[in-house]
Amino acid sequence: MRAIIVLFAVSVVILALKVVEVAGRIDHRPAPPAAVAAEQQLKDSVSRLNAEFQKQWQAENVRPAAFADDLTVLRRLSLALFGTVPSLEDIRRFEADEQPDRIDRWVVDMLKDSRYSDYFAERLARSLVGVEGGPFIIFRRDRMTAWLADQLRKDASWSEMTKELIAAEGLWTDSPAANFITIARQDDETINVNKLAGRSVRTFLGQRIDCAQCHDHPFDQQWKQHHFEELAAFFCQAGVTFGGVTDSRLDDKKQKVVYKVVDPGKEESEARIIPEAVPFNSEWLPAEGGLRHRLAEWITHKDNRRYERAIANRVWGFMFGKPLHDPVDDLPHPVEGEQDALDILGQEFRARGDRLSVLIRMIALSDTFRLSSESSATDESEYQTQVDAWSTFPLVRLRPEQVIGSLFQAAHIRTIDQNSNLIARAQKFGNENDFLNEYGDMGDDELLQQVGTIPQALLRMNGRFSSELSKAELLTAAGQILDFSPNEEAVVENSYLTCLARRPSDEEKEYFVAMLDKTYEAAAKKREASPGAPEMDPKPDRSRAEVVQDIFWTLFNSPEFSWNH
Repeated sequence: MRAIIVLFAVSVVILALKVVEVAGRIDHRPAPPAAVAAEQQLKDSVSRLNAEFQKQWQAENVRPAAFADDLTVLRRLSLALFGTVPSLEDIRRFEADEQPDRIDRWVVDMLKDSRYSDYFAERLARSLVGVEGGPFIIFRRDRMTAWLADQLRKDASWSEMTKELIAAEGLWTDSPAANFITIARQDDETINVNKLAGRSVRTFLGQRIDCAQCHDHPFDQQWKQHHFEELAAFFCQAGVTFGGVTDSRLDDKKQKVVYKVVDPGKEESEARIIPEAVPFNSEWLPAEGGLRHRLAEWITHKDNRRYERAIANRVWGFMFGKPLHDPVDDLPHPVEGEQDALDILGQEFRARGDRLSVLIRMIALSDTFRLSSESSATDESEYQTQVDAWSTFPLVRLRPEQVIGSLFQAAHIRTIDQNSNLIARAQKFGNENDFLNEYGDMGDDELLQQVGTIPQALLRMNGRFSSELSKAELLTAAGQILDFSPNEEAVVENSYLTCLARRPSDEEKEYFVAMLDKTYEAAAKKREASPGAPEMDPKPDRSRAEVVQDIFWTLFNSPEFSWNH
């Protein structure tokens, strides 16, 4: 009896939520985003960025693609900043906004949304601490990610965040940035300083120097083995105690710990003592302060072009799905007296407080981000030249969490965010975790271009996710589109907008409208209108709901759905 009462109560709650959702469908739209203040506008710096690419296109004799329509740009922005396609609710609101500078105003508004800070925090965390669980008890990846999200919500300085991460002290729970250090704790209770050195240079300077741990870098003669060892020495005094991360770790003789290297074939007693040093521009290194504090100041120094170029390249990768210089952690060394697109981005980033929001807005407003992905190339070689020159928007496969995020959002008319009902948010969380476990995770090398797999395609086609989320039911987009669309053409158009953020072509619309016209509901209407008319041939045996479910399933499994374009 108690179970029946509970089930009835849950049903009442779901029905109430449905009434609220339908009542507030997409008819009541918030006001459009406000105009961007004059002092926050980036038109001059964006013009410089556009000019840099125009110069490159002329030098390589390539013709840029035409501009994509604004709905395509909105889809790109939503995937990059939220990890999902835009909702039908947001699409209608976007199309109703006819005020000037629509894209910039919407980007600024999106950067205030917690979906952006939560999603970008997860992506940054991958480069900082990877996706592994880390040492049990003393590592809290969720605390690190929550801290990053909080910093992004405040639009905090990336330089200050970097300093806090490298020089973090305290408990990994109370001082979440300390998890950047505790992830490197080893089973023997020491800190893996080599791991910290490699990760720091990779993430903050855009250089993968891990191989220099054992020998000089084979492909970049500017990085020697002693450079790696000297950078690792900055972390040698870091330790983890019951009080958290500290730089006061002492050995049995109560002496400061130093970085030692035992060369092959030698005894421990013959270990080399490595003093801390930086590989270039030692004048940027402060003379006073703790080792990690000094290293952090050197990395973030205002004249360190590698630092600003590294984060500009990474954010470019987040926005396009592909970094400007690939791979993201193998940047060419900046040349004195020369500059490129990364320098233009980096200069504005520095001038405006080292804030990631500045990089995001500049990239989003650039001509390059707004180019169509449709190429005029006549062969593979010509197309590759266009892609390399960024004269066309690169086709990039969606990340796993973008696939399931888009599936779940497209299954709802309203935007799924922090203001959604608890049931919708719980369903989203459960679906994401289950899907990622089955689909696979790209790990911390997330910007490496990877091909799709047959199991992934089969999961989209035959898995429960596409099947359940395409159903035309009380709480799904397919069911609600059937409820409020005035005719069959509107049903098809709303389905395309919800799934692909575009309207169907004439051919697509004609095909699916014909399918809807062959349902037994359509046949019944025709019989009512013409009682003496003969039966339709062949006799319809499908409902409108079944056809709309098929439309959603087809769009979910189309190549267009799982690619950014």
